[in-house]
Amino acid sequence: MKKGEGVYNVVVIGAGTAGLVTAAGTAGLGGRVALVERNLMGGDCLNFGCVPSKALISSARLIQQIRESEKWGLDRQDPQFAFENIFERMRARRAKIAPNDSQERFESLGVDVFRGEAHFISPHEIEISGSPSPRSSQRSAQSRSRPEADASAPGEGRRLRAKNFVIATGSRAVIPKIEGIKGVSYFTNETIFDELKEKPESMIVLGGGPIGCELGQALSRLGVKITIVEYVPQILGPEDIDVGQFMQKRFEAEGITVQHCTEATRVSTRDGRITLKGNYKPPGAAQGSPVQFTGQALLLAVGRCPMMKALNLEAAGVKYTANGVEVNDYLQTSQPHIYAAGDIANRLKFTHTADYTARVVIRNILMPFQFLRQKVDWSVVPWCTYTDPEVAHVGLGEKEATQKNVEYNLFVIPLGDVDRAVVESEEAGFAKILTAKGSDKILGATIVAPHAGDLLHEFVLAMKAGVGLGTIASTIHAYPTFAELARKAGDKYNKTRLTPRAKRIFTWLYERARK
Repeated sequence: MKKGEGVYNVVVIGAGTAGLVTAAGTAGLGGRVALVERNLMGGDCLNFGCVPSKALISSARLIQQIRESEKWGLDRQDPQFAFENIFERMRARRAKIAPNDSQERFESLGVDVFRGEAHFISPHEIEISGSPSPRSSQRSAQSRSRPEADASAPGEGRRLRAKNFVIATGSRAVIPKIEGIKGVSYFTNETIFDELKEKPESMIVLGGGPIGCELGQALSRLGVKITIVEYVPQILGPEDIDVGQFMQKRFEAEGITVQHCTEATRVSTRDGRITLKGNYKPPGAAQGSPVQFTGQALLLAVGRCPMMKALNLEAAGVKYTANGVEVNDYLQTSQPHIYAAGDIANRLKFTHTADYTARVVIRNILMPFQFLRQKVDWSVVPWCTYTDPEVAHVGLGEKEATQKNVEYNLFVIPLGDVDRAVVESEEAGFAKILTAKGSDKILGATIVAPHAGDLLHEFVLAMKAGVGLGTIASTIHAYPTFAELARKAGDKYNKTRLTPRAKRIFTWLYERARK
């Protein structure tokens, strides 16, 4: 059957992680699938998120290690680099991965790829407007960042029919409603990797979440004077207070200014300098006080919003809110044959959660009856912020456990207790493991350490499989490795089992053995 004709098993709208996984999986199982993308194949992760940011962070980390070379017994030295070359290397790394998400690859898998803007004209039919080139997104920083760019009026184009649709249009950077914001140039994660052409002397980073902290630290290490302005009382707000405080001290030691409890109220530009005015109001203060910051550049990193205005969801009868498309536990929308996956439907907006929801959708579309379909399970979801050191988290932290009135035992392991961290001169950090009160059942883990994102997964798997800290303690871990962090947490749990009564029994047994 010709491309675009007849009825597809699945039409996927959006070629980010969720859309690509859905399309490839459906085609691999023998389904007829179409994929519609209006912008760049690979979506946020490849083009503006995980891939370029981690490539940049990799270079910045090495630069910092050279600055701190005396920690490893080397002579003190200054790193030699060109800012533009670092960014070029980042783009080259991204280009090496890009073919995995390319239109050519997906067409070779049997997916019909259409380029343009998709909108529903009925619950079983969409129309595709326009036909942008693969690099059509190279617009100005402001036009690519503003929410209005998401709204496109429906127009005449190719129509596709399908038994099932998957909405995977993702999310984009929020542009805060600050006085003067339309009159200044700014970057978001969607523009900074391609449009920051030379090193700015200084930069204001509005937002102290993962994006603001990762890019703020990386750019600081590349020689940019960074000021992070955050609304809540700590950076990395979802993490425990001690985690935020640890990272703030680390940032300040590297020369980054961190300003929290501050609401941005006005932004302006003059003589090539950007001024951000705000209201600083710490917890408990009756009223705030004005503060002001200046920088050569501005990065907005205040959150994400769903991309759905152009979809014409009303025509499909799909319910949605300002937070995204509404779905049930099977990822079905208010129209059971229309699913949503990835950022458009997920509260936790990560590449790995997008991948997970896509896999659930593939199965559920294939299954003919609801009782055979799979519900999403959000009980064990890890995440990692790729600062240096990394901050990795799964399950409950102390803050959330307290809010939910969950009783717990806490086991804290300083990274300095791990021999491998000591010999690597990387002992700044810690792990916190929460278990159910009086039990070794793991409720959550937070690791602040080099390679924390990798180290976390022993706890992720343990939680998923119902394995407790006692079992981890009895598992042989290679020495010397950073992974001994987990065994040491298990050892700390085992020590709590040595009650005074148990110790008296053991003492008696030893005494008896000597007779």
